[in-house]
Amino acid sequence: MVESAGGGPGDGAAEMLDRPLPDGVRRRVVTIVSDGFGGLTVGELPAQLRQYARFAPNRRAKFAGTAMAAALETDPLFRQRIAEKYREAQPELSGALDSGSPTPAADPLDVAAAAYVLRPAGWVKLVTAAGEEAQRADAERADEESRAELERLREELDRAREQTRADTERLRAELDAAKKEAESLHRKLRSALSDVKRGEAALRRVQAETETARAEAHAQVSAAESETRRLKSRLGEAEAALEATRRAAREGRSVEDMRVRLLLDTVLDAAQGLRRELALPPVSVRPAETVDAVEPGRMTPKDIAARALSEHDPAILDQLLALPQAHLVVDGYNVTKTGYPQMPLEKQRLRLLGQLSQLAAQTGAEVTCVFDGAELAAPVLLAPPRGVRVLFSKPGVTADELIRQLVRAEPSGRPVIVASTDREVADGVAKVGARPVASAVLLKRLS
Repeated sequence: MVESAGGGPGDGAAEMLDRPLPDGVRRRVVTIVSDGFGGLTVGELPAQLRQYARFAPNRRAKFAGTAMAAALETDPLFRQRIAEKYREAQPELSGALDSGSPTPAADPLDVAAAAYVLRPAGWVKLVTAAGEEAQRADAERADEESRAELERLREELDRAREQTRADTERLRAELDAAKKEAESLHRKLRSALSDVKRGEAALRRVQAETETARAEAHAQVSAAESETRRLKSRLGEAEAALEATRRAAREGRSVEDMRVRLLLDTVLDAAQGLRRELALPPVSVRPAETVDAVEPGRMTPKDIAARALSEHDPAILDQLLALPQAHLVVDGYNVTKTGYPQMPLEKQRLRLLGQLSQLAAQTGAEVTCVFDGAELAAPVLLAPPRGVRVLFSKPGVTADELIRQLVRAEPSGRPVIVASTDREVADGVAKVGARPVASAVLLKRLS
């Protein structure tokens, strides 16, 4: 059957096309090959088409169309197999082509595609005629579309012309109305300009009067403000004096009592210390004891002279703190930056306060440590150690000034020791009766 499809001497296998297949015929040929593709085994397919054996017909036509058309043209055996499948699927059209009388009602493209696959006698003429018919149909369709597009454009042009005429008439009417309105506005504008000129003249007069009144009011306000400032100053002075009087009346008695009692305690402790220092006997002095002599075990003047200490000897600090009611005031940052400046400020404070707490426990002296509040980045949350009073200077007040205030607050006669290397602090506290000690001496004693 295959040989009768395309191998006989009287068929059209020897005929050749002298031009490419028309696009419409080529698409129909690819469809025929794709439909007959599924009825062949993999071994019956050309090698280049076997990879598409499992594709669906529509995907096969989409992805393998060019390869199938090329195989149909170059592989006669593959074409004969596809032709056999087509004869089975379309026996009427195939028989009409074999007999040389295709059905007149058939689509020329289907006839040309079937003739290309079956290759009956005269198939080239059928393909050529189908291509020319398709071109003619395309040309007629394009001509019809061109005429329809031209007609549509003419209608749009007519509508545009009518719209243009209507717009022109409307714009002319609007222009006439605008001209009339402009003339009316010009008349109103001239009237408004004359009104504006009169208003400007009146405004200038009012502004001149306002400036005069403003100058007078400003002078009166300045005088009133000066009087108000003077009265406020006098009122502030009166309030300060009244507050000072009230505070003195309220606190004066208790402060004086505290100072007197503290001074009395100092005198008593000094007397007791002097008694211990002089080793006074518990009994009354007898006449024989008034004779100047050296008794065994008693301190001689030579021994007393040997007790003199250097200013840099930490033992001198122990002697000062052993005085009755002694008060040690420490310039905090001056001491820490002398001893361990490389540490952060927080650790400097903690280390110094811990050592001062031990010193207070050992000596029993009153200890106050003063830090400069200007060094603080934020308020310090600090629990003062036992036996040590911790103070920070207020904003605008230095630690040096706070130390001088503490020294001036003490009663005259009480031993006050100030630990600071600052010469200005040392000289200042020495003038009011305090005993300055270098920071290095305190650091030696603490260590």
